[in-house]
Amino acid sequence: MKYTTIIFDCDGTLLDTLTDLKNAVNHVLASHDFLVRSNAEVKRALGNGVEHLLRESLPTSVTENEIPPLLSEFKEYYGEHLQDFTSPYDGILNVLDALRAEGYKLAIVSNKIQEGVIPLAKNYFGDRLPVAIGERPNLQRKPAPDMVLQALRELDSTQEESVYIGDSEVDVATARNSKLECIGVTWGFREESLHQELGVKYIARKPADILDIMKLLNQ
Repeated sequence: MKYTTIIFDCDGTLLDTLTDLKNAVNHVLASHDFLVRSNAEVKRALGNGVEHLLRESLPTSVTENEIPPLLSEFKEYYGEHLQDFTSPYDGILNVLDALRAEGYKLAIVSNKIQEGVIPLAKNYFGDRLPVAIGERPNLQRKPAPDMVLQALRELDSTQEESVYIGDSEVDVATARNSKLECIGVTWGFREESLHQELGVKYIARKPADILDIMKLLNQ
């Protein structure tokens, strides 16, 4: 088998986290009498970590010095509410089970803080994804390759035998920077047109498509 390992993005790829993230953003905004954000506005800001999400959601009048305490408020609230509405996308668990049954090694790599990735991975996926890498001090965040390479080390896999799956422009850049084959998904936080514009060759429009694409790649 040419490809033995699959690295997944988390938010927008495996888990629909939009509502819980939007609620955390709007909790901070409303607490400071700022205008709250819509689903579409939050969705556009997702994919590059919580600090980017919050910065994009705050009014331009907020100064740089005011951001750290607001970010702490966000992390505290989200840490307490990250499973209120979050759930795997329909069909994802079946796909992960099928991939594991075929012998693939699987991992999550996410710009979500490590404290968020671990409980979500464990609670929603059990032992399906034994390696879960989130934002941590000693690793550069995606689209840098550091987190992906760390996951490959923990899985004892190489770049040549690995595929990266994600939903956003950050994920496409991560795959390229990590020198991994890329599969773009269209059910998350970005449209299919984005993947086409970025030249993504393999596009999954539903989770089951991942199984077909992996069979194609391993022909």
